[in-house]
Parts: sequence; C-alpha cells; structure tokens
Amino acid sequence: MISIVLPTYNRAHVLGRAVDSVLAQTYSEWELIIVDNHSSDQTDHLIENYHNSKIKLYKINNEGIIAKSRNLGILHAQGEFVAFLDSDDWWCPRKLELSLKCLQSFNADIVYHDLYQVKPKKQKLFLKKIKTRNLISPVFKDLLQNGNAIANSSVVVRKQLLEKIGLISEEQKKVTWEDYDTWLRLAKITEDFKRIPQTLGYYWSGNENLLDYDQSLQNNRSFSYFYNLRNLNNNIKVWWLYYSSGCVHYCKGEYSKAYDNFRRMPVSPFEHQLKKYYMMFICCVRLKLKSSFFQKCND
Repeated sequence: MISIVLPTYNRAHVLGRAVDSVLAQTYSEWELIIVDNHSSDQTDHLIENYHNSKIKLYKINNEGIIAKSRNLGILHAQGEFVAFLDSDDWWCPRKLELSLKCLQSFNADIVYHDLYQVKPKKQKLFLKKIKTRNLISPVFKDLLQNGNAIANSSVVVRKQLLEKIGLISEEQKKVTWEDYDTWLRLAKITEDFKRIPQTLGYYWSGNENLLDYDQSLQNNRSFSYFYNLRNLNNNIKVWWLYYSSGCVHYCKGEYSKAYDNFRRMPVSPFEHQLKKYYMMFICCVRLKLKSSFFQKCND
C-alpha cells in the first residue's frame, strides 16, 4: 500500500481537486492521510462529504512548520511507501501506478518526476513544467552542488528510510526548504534515486505562492550555515547558491550585490559559465543606466 500524506490549511477551495486526483488513480491500494492545521474554512465538511474510509483526517497545531504536519502523516502511515501531495497540487491518473512500477523495476528507494506548472485558474494548455533532472552518483554531491532536483508533490519514498533519517526536519530555519533538506539527508543513506521520465502531476503556482525575496535570501544563508559551505571540500562547487542570491538581488534592483554574487559564483560546466558572465554583463548595464539616470536628475 502507498500512504499519501497531504497537509492542508484553509485550502478547501482547491483541496477537492487534489483529493479527486487521488480517487482517480488507476492503482487502488492507497490510503490518503490529510493533516489539517485546524482550518477555519469548509475543509472538514469537504472531507466528510467523500464518505470514503480510505481518506483519514488528522488535526494538528503545526505553528507554521509544515514538516510537523507531514511527520504526523508519516507516523500514521500504514503503507510501505509514502507519497507526498500538497493541497493545491494534483496528479495524473497513472501517477501511483507508474511510481510503484518504477520502484519495483529498478529496486529504487525514492522516485520523482516533472510537474506541469499551472497559473491561471482555468488554464487548459500546459506547456511550462517544474523540471526535475536525473541525478548522478554520488547523489548527495549532485544535489548539494547543483541544487534541488526534486519536486515535493512528485515523490514516492520508502517509509522506513524516512524513519531512518528521523523524518522531516522541523527546524524553524529550514521552513520552505525542508523538502530539499530531506532529499539530501536521504542521499546520505541511499543512492537509489530514480526519475520517472513522464510528467505525472500539476503544480499550482498561482497568486497564493508569492515569492518573498528577503525570505529567499534568508533561506540561502540558513542553507549555507546548516551545510557548513564555508568549510566544504573544494571539489563541491555550490554554484546555484550564488546564482540564486544574485537573481534575487537583481530582482530587488540591488545590482551591485547581484554582480558580486555572480562574480563569486564557482563554475565548471559551460552553461554555468554562460549564466555567470551574462548576468554580470546585465548587472553592469543596469548599473550604468542607473548611474546615468541619477546624473541626469542631479543636472
């Protein structure tokens, strides 16, 4: 059996879409564990109306730490495998069937896949994707050096491995990147990660998922601290951290800080070098334009 862990909070307006996608699965040996952070909307009423014994509802006060909700779901899971599904995402009908087939065929411990990215509520054509990538051994080094390659709502993983790493971290400073931290910790005990080549779900990136630039920078600092990147072996070049921070500073109009991050970005593959020098050039152009603008204002 596959235990599906779905945390939610005041998402009754989209939760039904996620639940319906589970009910539509071609593979039927599943249980759906919904962990609700005491929603004040119609969540309870929505779930009760399904009248399905395979859908189980638990309550929690997670204090803004979604890992607590997921961990409660994992602790109640009866299946050999755990699948993660966010309340505003949903799956294609063969997601569980193909995930289990991949787990068994390749003797994998964790499988994942691409997700279609959805923005408009009535979007019918899906072209853009949340893309994953094939990981190369050593998987831990690949994940650390090249960034998160795994979308949370695409994952199916062996429950015993989640137990072995002590479940998902509930550290306050890991909020919003606790899933990436989980894949890294799993990669320390298994190399058996397998990417499914099909796109088997949908990721909702509408108005409710707004990017907080300051939070992104704080996440990068926290990540650097927890993984002790200052003392990291030089063979692991964590280029994505500098690139990410540079892009955030660029979007904030802080072109000098952006340039400094791009300048410090370690490179090895050719495409990373192109990204680095292109963004450094764009920052210089922006700084020149900004300087000219203020000079004209002063004149």
